[in-house]
Amino acid sequence: MQIADTFYTLGTLPVTGIGLGVSSDVLNNVLSGTVAALVFDDAGKDEIEALLNGVADTEFDKNNLEKLLHQVREPEAWRVGEAIAEYYLTECRNCYFPWPDGRDERKRWSSLPGADLVGFQNDGDTEHFAFGEVKTSTEPAYPPGTAYGQHGLKQQMEDMRDHSEIRDDLVKYLAHRVVNASWKDRFKTAVGAYLRNDNDVRIFGLLVRDVPPDADDLRIRVHRLGQNCLDSMVIELLALYLPQSRIASLGSQVMRTRQSGGAR
Repeated sequence: MQIADTFYTLGTLPVTGIGLGVSSDVLNNVLSGTVAALVFDDAGKDEIEALLNGVADTEFDKNNLEKLLHQVREPEAWRVGEAIAEYYLTECRNCYFPWPDGRDERKRWSSLPGADLVGFQNDGDTEHFAFGEVKTSTEPAYPPGTAYGQHGLKQQMEDMRDHSEIRDDLVKYLAHRVVNASWKDRFKTAVGAYLRNDNDVRIFGLLVRDVPPDADDLRIRVHRLGQNCLDSMVIELLALYLPQSRIASLGSQVMRTRQSGGAR
């Protein structure tokens, strides 16, 4: 993702923060391509379609399979915000998130507990487990209200930093899904690093905003998370500033892309 501007940087390793601007052209391009594919989990649907290809014999069966896999509805803005965050971490932080949490939903468009993004980061030497929390907000306050409360970014980041049992559960979450997966070797390498030191993880906290950039979004969190953070753990807070007042239309824009046949 080409970032228009770096508006501010905060902190020093192991806890840093950065505010980044996303231009309108870049946003439109990713929404019509990779982000839409992430929102609608095209990769997962393609795998299922390949698996069931020989099961649908008649035209009626094939139509029903198409309906089963590809019937979509307009997503909430926060889902698109998560996909934008995932795309950024994949393209700019060498991360890989192999199992979208939408595959674990038992009813359409429900919200699941646990980290929003669970996967790996390759730092050039080895794989580390990478966990991400994403909050999407149009609120004009700095930071927005989604940073606070039991399920706010502040608490979730502190919990992942301080409680190894939470990180253990996320590792086991991937372990249950890794058998025969194409990413099995990456998982095994990350597990090796984790078993040697269960603080050796990468934790990302992302705010997706459509207000003017302001370092107060991240300043306090960077400072507080840096207190008593072990050097083996790397925490990065990122604020992605979209063009102003764009969040409300994110769902409708990716829906128009899908209806027009894009991102497939």
